[in-house]
Amino acid sequence: MASKKKTLSYYGTGRRKTSVARVYLTPGSGVITINHKPIDEHLPNELLRMDVRSPFEVTSTADQFDVNVNVYGGGLTGQAGAIRHGISRALLEVSVDYRPALKAAGFLTRDPRAKERKKYGLRGARRAPQYSKR
Repeated sequence: MASKKKTLSYYGTGRRKTSVARVYLTPGSGVITINHKPIDEHLPNELLRMDVRSPFEVTSTADQFDVNVNVYGGGLTGQAGAIRHGISRALLEVSVDYRPALKAAGFLTRDPRAKERKKYGLRGARRAPQYSKR
């Protein structure tokens, strides 16, 4: 019977607004795949791609890991933030020595900002109907 070769993989979950990203790191050449598409196809904006790659630059591990991401919910900015958070958490599984650098850059903190709910009697979360004296 042939034995299965176990591939070394690291996992991290990232969240931002309503986006959730499941990130898997495997030792490789630095290829990033998001929802079975290359990063350039999924994130058209260069700033968002830089945001996703920033944990690797902070920890000096660029081109050492292949990244496979499943992300859903929210928009592109929220998804990019969730992916960055997930990559940072997965890098902690690789080595605890990366923690001070990632923590100083603020990549380990889940961004709590989300859309405020609409309240009754108002037109939005805070926008009140126009006042008229008569």
